Amino acid sequence: MLSATQTVASLENTTKRYKNGVTAVDHLSLHLSSGQVIALLGPNGAGKSTAVKLMMGLSAPTSGTVSVFGSDPRNPHTRLRTGVMLQVGRAPEMLRVREHINIFRGYYSNPMPYEDLMKAAALEGLEDRFFGQLSGGQKQRVLFAIALAGDPDLVFLDEPTVGLDIESRRAIWAEIRALAARGKTVLLTTHYLEEADALAHRIIVMNKGRVICAGTPAEVKSMGAGYPSATANGFKIVRCATTLTADHLQAMPGVLAVSTTGHLTEITTEQPEAALREMLVLDRSLSALEVECPALEDAFLTLTAEN
Repeated sequence: MLSATQTVASLENTTKRYKNGVTAVDHLSLHLSSGQVIALLGPNGAGKSTAVKLMMGLSAPTSGTVSVFGSDPRNPHTRLRTGVMLQVGRAPEMLRVREHINIFRGYYSNPMPYEDLMKAAALEGLEDRFFGQLSGGQKQRVLFAIALAGDPDLVFLDEPTVGLDIESRRAIWAEIRALAARGKTVLLTTHYLEEADALAHRIIVMNKGRVICAGTPAEVKSMGAGYPSATANGFKIVRCATTLTADHLQAMPGVLAVSTTGHLTEITTEQPEAALREMLVLDRSLSALEVECPALEDAFLTLTAEN
């Protein structure tokens, strides 16, 4: 098993410039560590797909270096340790689910057991269905199983839960978490920001070919809200109707900001439990209480707009 701190894949000062003059990634450096789910986020045209293609060995850099398992990503031994699920993935429609899975398992010397793959992708009961007869969500689950067929140490998942119902999406989430728990590395690209927030150990936000922000989900949300010094646990927003003044609230430990809209006061704090205990003691009339985590979507929009 890979060390928890081992770098599995990296781009070092990497630039990719196409013949038409477009620079897709610009002196980009990023690192993927074992045992982590890393979400790569960014608006359309940010360079995410190019970065992934470079690590998959499907594209060569104009300058800089790309390393996967300490080797060239185009190395056959490297590719055997890598699994890929692309949003544009297709499969022959006249093959059955069982046939697809077994064909891809046959490419590897130590594939994931067939039963484990079917369970991981929630495909039990669909084994004898033709791929062309499946719904969009069921096809996604087959492609997910194919990506895991070789029991890879590094998995690229491009929008893996598009078209899935809630139950199937949560099942895929559970399997992604299980992969990381086994020491695997998962690079996830998704437009579902709640998915990145729920799954990622680290989030990397790209824009215009460069990394503009990286950290845990809590750290990224803190930076997006303008509180880069917030604790590793991030911050929460307490919203309520209170008679306490803004100056009093602002003086509480851990309070980052206070604002009032209508009859409601909003307190942004690193220590919501301590703030609430003090507020409830000092203001017995406190009401309309809500506590919420900041949304990754808001931080993402702020960070990408600023860049």
